[in-house]
Amino acid sequence: MVFCTARARIEPMKTYSATPKDIEKKWIVIDADGLVLGRLAAIIADRLRGKHKTTFTPHMDCGDHIVVINAEKVHLTGKKMADKRYYRHTGYPGGIKETSPAKLLGGAHPERVITLAVERMVPRGPLGRQQMKHLRVYAGPAHPHEAQAPVVLDVGAMNRKNKRSA
Repeated sequence: MVFCTARARIEPMKTYSATPKDIEKKWIVIDADGLVLGRLAAIIADRLRGKHKTTFTPHMDCGDHIVVINAEKVHLTGKKMADKRYYRHTGYPGGIKETSPAKLLGGAHPERVITLAVERMVPRGPLGRQQMKHLRVYAGPAHPHEAQAPVVLDVGAMNRKNKRSA
């Protein structure tokens, strides 16, 4: 217990809450070539939510726009390429469908592997759906967002475990 002889008035700290006019969105491009899927998805989810900013407000969309290129060259560790399963349901009785990451990466839309991983890391609900609209994933090295002057984020250099060596 602290006793104070002088009657000093201590002002409580104010909690910061961002408003739409305070939010500044940047464009970031990430090259997924050789990166581990789960680690990449966690970094992308944090950037989409805006948790890397000091002005993070949980109920506002204060994240950045993310462009991911070379999605077809992402790696999975262990035996996940063969053993992992993605399930979806058509809505009809007996309509459960399953696929593996190997089929998705080898198919017509390899970018869906990254989209599914990130989608499960952002909150469910209206805010999560709004944040997912700021994610653009492309299978190859080209993207149509050069006009926004995106900044390159080197995820492989952040941690040595982010990049798959073999």
